Amino acid sequence: MTGWLWLKEGFALFRKQPVELSTLFISYMFIMIAIGIVPVIGQVAPMILVPVFSLAFLSASAQVRNDERVFPKLLFSAFRSPAIKSLLLLGTLQLAAGLLALGVSVLIDGGVFWKVLSGETGMDPAVIGESNMGLAILAAALVYLPAAMAFWYAAPLVAWQKMTVTKAVFYSLFAVRQHFKAFVVYGLSWVAVGVVLPTMASLLLALLFNSASLIVMVMMPLSMLLTVVLYSSFYITYTDVFPVPEQPAVAVDVNV
Repeated sequence: MTGWLWLKEGFALFRKQPVELSTLFISYMFIMIAIGIVPVIGQVAPMILVPVFSLAFLSASAQVRNDERVFPKLLFSAFRSPAIKSLLLLGTLQLAAGLLALGVSVLIDGGVFWKVLSGETGMDPAVIGESNMGLAILAAALVYLPAAMAFWYAAPLVAWQKMTVTKAVFYSLFAVRQHFKAFVVYGLSWVAVGVVLPTMASLLLALLFNSASLIVMVMMPLSMLLTVVLYSSFYITYTDVFPVPEQPAVAVDVNV
């Protein structure tokens, strides 16, 4: 039940500084919205910057655990690190892996899944029923799974353990593979807490009040809260698998 304990400890960590961690996440969302406005660059930059900002959330979780106050400026800490080039390289590789997985899905369903994902088309039951979108999603997930395992711990390994990108990706893949059962439980726990329960809550609100605006008002902060807890639990998984410096820092020297 290690995976379930990771989730529980993530909630416990969040409860120590809920306002500070939520403020950090809201600041991150505003930054992503601002970047998204920029033509072309705004479409790819958020994915490339994932390792940079994920490291900021990990550092925030480390500070919370050490009873240190978290401030929004922590979001930019990784940009001042000598490891920034390695983190951006990780983001670029992660983007490439995602595009490869989507490319596989296009070959299977003719691009239906991609159009739905990009918002180009809606969830038309007729179109989806005539396509192989279900198989395309499964294939894309299987293709991306090794990449997800390889990038899961890569950012903190590069910044905190001073590994090269190649070594960090290898160690992350090996670590997730070694603890695969725990990660299966962890994933299923998040499906239950982050998908099933919110869906049931929204259905219950719809039955009781029949108000779309009320559902949005309740579900948006709930979704934000669960996302912040996800980042906190991510830090918990890291500390359970790898040794962490007493004062984790992003500003460390590293060779790509």
